[in-house]
Amino acid sequence: MTSQAFYPIGTPGQPWGPAEVAEWRSRQVRHRSYEAEVVSKIDKLRSRFDVVEYGVLDYAPDRYPLFAIKSRDWRDGLPTLLVTGGVHGYETSGVHGALQFLERHAADYAGKANLLVAPCVSPWAYERIHRWNIDAIDPNRSFRDNSPAQESAALIVLVAPWRERVLMHIDLHETTDTDESEFRPALAARDGKPNEPGEIPDGFYLVGDSEDPQPEFQQAVIAAVAIITHIAPADAKGEIIGATVVAPGVINYPVRSLGLCVGITNARYRTTTEVYPDSPRATPEQCNAAQAAAVCAAIDFALARA
Repeated sequence: MTSQAFYPIGTPGQPWGPAEVAEWRSRQVRHRSYEAEVVSKIDKLRSRFDVVEYGVLDYAPDRYPLFAIKSRDWRDGLPTLLVTGGVHGYETSGVHGALQFLERHAADYAGKANLLVAPCVSPWAYERIHRWNIDAIDPNRSFRDNSPAQESAALIVLVAPWRERVLMHIDLHETTDTDESEFRPALAARDGKPNEPGEIPDGFYLVGDSEDPQPEFQQAVIAAVAIITHIAPADAKGEIIGATVVAPGVINYPVRSLGLCVGITNARYRTTTEVYPDSPRATPEQCNAAQAAAVCAAIDFALARA
């Protein structure tokens, strides 16, 4: 089933050009503050961690410094663990779940592992509660050489020195009702394609790597999160967002060919979380806690088998 409903920008069936992107950009409104809601929390962590500015997004008239948090007792002999959030800026618990992990749990791993956490990869989109960056590009389809997204390119450079040594990478995301009401229609309009309506799953799920799925790792994360919030069931086709459910709450994607963030290292253990914040059965606090619990479970599993 496809929908030919007209998106308010562009001409149906024709991909956007610079004029349509400019019109789309002019409609984006700042709803919240990266400085007040994210950077202020990062600043409070400076007494316990090393904070690295790994790039700047110069989106005139705005300027967004990009921050990563590193273990202060970094040692080359320890396993390196990577946590990323806010690749899609509108996915709030990805950002604040990563920060909650740092605030409440990261100290538990001091001397056991090197932690590298980039809690808000896309601050322009965070402020505008959007999936794309300022150029109407999805950063989480842009993690590849010569990336067209500055957000993705900056993170690739940050991670490059440890690319071969990262043991575990968990990337924190959400699936929201606006995926269906706004972002998928916008994507179809941008690319000049018909919109294909889908179904939003009610609950938490994971996206593993189809080339190296690590099912025991995925299930360890699911088990930890299930204590905090409900796990998304498969739909009538046995799928979640169009992908076959391979275990409760788990689907797999070819992460590298799609240019997903979780494919930027050679980590043995990789997963992308998907929290559902619009569920009547989940609160914002539960969503943040679920993300933090997923991080802890992923780390614990990886370290137990390092």
